Amino acid sequence: LAVATLLVSAASTSIWQLAAGRFLDGLAGGMVAVSINAAIGQAYPDRLRARALALMSACWIVPSLVGPPLAGLVAGWWSWRAVFFGLAVLTLVPALVVVALLRGRSWPPAPASAPSADRPRSPALMVATAVSAGAALGQYGVSGWDMRHLLFVAGGLVLLVVFAPRLLPPGTWRAGRGLPATVLLRGLGSGVFFTLEAFVPLLLVTDRGAPPVLIGLAFTGAAVAWAAASWAQSRLLEDRPRHHLVVAGALVLAAAVAIAAAGTLPAMPAFVAASAMVVAAIGMGMLAPSLTVLSLSHSPADRQGYASGAMQTAQNLGQITVLGLSSALLNACLGAGSTDSAGYAAAFGLLLAPCLLATLLAARTRIT
Repeated sequence: LAVATLLVSAASTSIWQLAAGRFLDGLAGGMVAVSINAAIGQAYPDRLRARALALMSACWIVPSLVGPPLAGLVAGWWSWRAVFFGLAVLTLVPALVVVALLRGRSWPPAPASAPSADRPRSPALMVATAVSAGAALGQYGVSGWDMRHLLFVAGGLVLLVVFAPRLLPPGTWRAGRGLPATVLLRGLGSGVFFTLEAFVPLLLVTDRGAPPVLIGLAFTGAAVAWAAASWAQSRLLEDRPRHHLVVAGALVLAAAVAIAAAGTLPAMPAFVAASAMVVAAIGMGMLAPSLTVLSLSHSPADRQGYASGAMQTAQNLGQITVLGLSSALLNACLGAGSTDSAGYAAAFGLLLAPCLLATLLAARTRIT
């Protein structure tokens, strides 16, 4: 599916076809991410899962270092279509290798667990479609403040409130102990990190006039920092309780938010704001794999796929919600006549709330 989506994008004749290709690529990416986490849960014992997840984080380093500049060179020398065609070829090779390795193998079925209340109550595809539509409406709605945009926000909120809970374990919104709290904290942490990743480069470009090389270094540094922190939590801190690492990761995220807010001050050099992305990546490198390990430990073998899917859903919902709220606050400040720096500072300040919540609720994820 990933190869097909890249070919759809490469052959685009309109922006709608390109958007469809990227949408389908999101479906493929979600399937791969959930399958990998579930496979780690079923193939590795508890003590090795953190190391397996750290290895997955390390796989991001080379693409983050090589991918953007290489894609830029290919697009400049030939065409942007060549980037997608090249990625399709590079994706096809490992896909065929995986098919060859798995073909003909028999896998013992996971032991069945007792019926659980967290099983989907509606057709999953219909619910996921409604949630996607609600997210799209909400994200468009927060881009303006006229009546049309407010109606889009209202429609998006209705869809999310009605359908999003059906994709998550019961008790997620009240941070029920075990898997529900773990899923909720994944959404909070991801929302903070990816909002920083969106707003810091925007601040550097629009308000600070930072050179592109600084922004590129921030993204590269973040990728390396995430992998390094993930390695540290799996090796140097492997004996620490996982919920303690969640607290540490949330506190580091809060520190990154404070650095980003300080970077909005005119007296601060641009690299201060850029460094917030690196610090945030350290926090996520500790928090994200620890929560994934906890989610697998809270789930029986035949429900680890469901748990991985819920974690992925919470991650996306967290990004949408936190980024949407921060964008709305930024637009409101700018609409009220505040300076760009003050608007960004307010948006960054809002991110301290999910960091604080994650810190306070981390104990509810512990393994009992």
